[in-house]
Amino acid sequence: MYSIGVDLGGTKILTGVLDEQGELHHTLEVPTLAARGPEAVIQRIRSTVDEMLNRVGRANVLGLGVGAPGPLNPHTGTVLGPPNLPGWDCIPLRDELQAVYGLPVYLENDANAAAVAEHRFGAGQGSRNMVYITVSTGIGGGVVIDGQVRQGAAGGFAEIGHMIVDPSGVPCNCGNRGCLEAVASGTAIARMATEAFGRGLTAQEVADLAAGGNAKARQVLDTAFRYLGIGVVNIVNLFDPDLIVIGGGVARIGQPLFDAIHEALMHNDFRRNYGMDVPIVPARLGTKAGVIGAAALPWLASEQA
Repeated sequence: MYSIGVDLGGTKILTGVLDEQGELHHTLEVPTLAARGPEAVIQRIRSTVDEMLNRVGRANVLGLGVGAPGPLNPHTGTVLGPPNLPGWDCIPLRDELQAVYGLPVYLENDANAAAVAEHRFGAGQGSRNMVYITVSTGIGGGVVIDGQVRQGAAGGFAEIGHMIVDPSGVPCNCGNRGCLEAVASGTAIARMATEAFGRGLTAQEVADLAAGGNAKARQVLDTAFRYLGIGVVNIVNLFDPDLIVIGGGVARIGQPLFDAIHEALMHNDFRRNYGMDVPIVPARLGTKAGVIGAAALPWLASEQA
């Protein structure tokens, strides 16, 4: 048996087939073309799912999982207006796909889906209480407690990127000020670099300059990573994990990011009173974590039934 996973993003849709051992087969990536609206995007999702069904046979498919940007409600299967999917206001995506295919369909926040993948098949294997953090254009994450990814009452459990780490800080797209995403994401690094250098730079370009000894670039990264360290300390104190896995494009900057987090944790006296260190490790599954995690949702549901 196989399952099909769809990683729905603002710019691309990645669909693939997963076997029970976690091996991904027959991936297909297409542009989302989000500006065309929900109906057109759902049709594009269906075209990729149809291709997967043609390849493995519908009778061999256990179900379909979709990872999508939040806000969404996994309990009702409804997408609730993500900023990068215009017009997706209360779209019952799960029910629409279920009506078409007659298969069980599961909808999950994309960061939670990636957490499922890393916990089941990646860097988090063997962990009982894991936090996954993705640091990319934005910041998101998922929390595994007693071996299960938690969703909360309305699917908004542990919105890591929107914890406030600087109440007087810059505005965040969510409407608050000083959210972790607003001060420590790839977008935040690019914004601070533009202010420092007077020209547009990506987070990776800032990292390259910093590695070459540029003091202004190092200051930009130091600021972002200091806030990220504050966020991780808060996460450790809240969830008491046995492991933290960090993925996303900004995490590929590597050692400077992990060093800053370790430095923050070393000064977390509250945690040190327990005499415990929390391992901080890079994610293993890269850009495929979202589609692997989405495709794992039907397997998880069958195990819990």
